[in-house]
Amino acid sequence: MGALSLPKQDRSRATRQRLLEAAIACLAEHGWAGSTVSVVAERAGVSRGAAQHHFRTREDLFTAAVEYVAEQRSAAVRGLLPQVQLIVGPARTYLAVTQLVDLCTGPLFRAALQLWVAAANDAALRTRVTELEARVGREVHRMALELLGADEARAGVRETVQGFLDMCRGMGLATLLTDDSARRDRVVRHWTGVLSDLL
Repeated sequence: MGALSLPKQDRSRATRQRLLEAAIACLAEHGWAGSTVSVVAERAGVSRGAAQHHFRTREDLFTAAVEYVAEQRSAAVRGLLPQVQLIVGPARTYLAVTQLVDLCTGPLFRAALQLWVAAANDAALRTRVTELEARVGREVHRMALELLGADEARAGVRETVQGFLDMCRGMGLATLLTDDSARRDRVVRHWTGVLSDLL
């Protein structure tokens, strides 16, 4: 590869990243109906043609965007592991619970929710989102076990961790309509106790 191709590749990679980040922001702010390729391209500061060069269809763009942000968030949570592993007892559990609740109450969750709602009425999109959600769900479950230092082979651990993650998604739904931070703090403390006792 020549030296001239690298800057073009870098520009292409940067454009793709801007499109993915703009797609998540648009989904979270405007929902599926208000998030067209043109709207995303404008927010990313690129032409519609440039957007379509990177993503053939709207579905390609938004499923790639949710996957991209899920990977970024997973990397950030994995980056916490060395610090978390130095902490023991309820303090570790509290940190893990807080991080996992944040994962399900932030922009990624809001964007993913919009994609889920759209997929409920679109068979082709549903297939793609179901596959994506299965991968993301497995990764989040695995990260939860690592953050918590949980042994899934112990009776009840898998089910309790999965129930906790389901509760996190419910908190994400509650956060869509109102500022639920006061109740969220109480629930985080409660689940810290439940998980500390079990683990």
